[in-house]
Amino acid sequence: MASDQTVRFSVSDFIAVINQTLEYSYGVVEVEGEVASFKVNQGKWVFFDLKDASGSVGCFMTLFQLRVPIEDGMKVVVRATPKLTAWGKFSLTVQSIRPSGEGSLKKSFELLKAKLDKEGLFSIERKRPLPEIPSRIAVISSTQAAGYADFIKILNDRWGGLAVTTAHVQVQGDKAPEQIIRAINYFNTLETLPEVLVIIRGGGSADDLAAFNDEPLVRAIAASRIPTLVGVGHEVDVSLADMVADRRAATPSNAAQIVVPDRRELIGGLQQLVRRVLVRTEGIIDDYQKEAAGLLQQGWILLDARADMLQSQLVTSRQVLEAYNPRAVLARGYAMVRGVIKKGNMITIEKQKQMIEAEVKDVKAI
Repeated sequence: MASDQTVRFSVSDFIAVINQTLEYSYGVVEVEGEVASFKVNQGKWVFFDLKDASGSVGCFMTLFQLRVPIEDGMKVVVRATPKLTAWGKFSLTVQSIRPSGEGSLKKSFELLKAKLDKEGLFSIERKRPLPEIPSRIAVISSTQAAGYADFIKILNDRWGGLAVTTAHVQVQGDKAPEQIIRAINYFNTLETLPEVLVIIRGGGSADDLAAFNDEPLVRAIAASRIPTLVGVGHEVDVSLADMVADRRAATPSNAAQIVVPDRRELIGGLQQLVRRVLVRTEGIIDDYQKEAAGLLQQGWILLDARADMLQSQLVTSRQVLEAYNPRAVLARGYAMVRGVIKKGNMITIEKQKQMIEAEVKDVKAI
């Protein structure tokens, strides 16, 4: 027989009281373990067991909440609320899940990488060039991080006068992917779009950088209307966000070096270009002067030859004229007769030094 202090519940009330107690005592918990019996029902619901060497607990979540691929054998950390179901089964209602440990992180990375690669999200053909000198830059980062400070410093050192708009977000942890996605969507809905979208985060462990392997985040970067530049971690760190971006930077500092040229280097390069152009122009002018001098010399030679030819023709013409000059004929002893040679007519006979008037007495044929 139950004592007076024993509390009696209906089944439904008991379950409700237990869940209320669990919610009050624990709220949200994180549990680490190995995935077993993973399955997806009706394309909506995810069920799996989380186990270790001496225990196992059932887990439930919606497929929408599963942001990274998992499979049996992977070690994960789930963020969940403990709950007793209406059928009296204890389980964890999972809010989020992330791989734990280097092996599981790598496995999850490779699974998602293969999936997205098959869809063509990493294809070179879909990547867009960044503007050479953008005047409007959007930055998504934690403004409290050293990587962000380095980026801004190098950006200002290399090229001043830029309009930089920054969205402050978390860059690690469960909340980071959604905050970055909201920032991407915000910049993509502005009336005047930025010319380039830069997402940066400094170095950290593989677990710290896991947010940048989040599937919805990777898809949001791929869908951006604005050309994207992602610089996460150190040079050896390669995230899926890096791979899907239009351009990858090795570090936040490298991102600043990529997004704008160095003003001093550009000015020096232009000065060298001007010097090369001047040298080449002087060479071209010198070549033209030499060519002009050569043409002028050829012209003078042709003119001299033409003058000699004309002079020769003139001498020849003069000789011909002199040969046919009547005075020359007279000088040789001949005479010119003017008038109609007819008996009784008067004629004039011209010799070199004499003019003779004579009457024709007789005309005979020879």
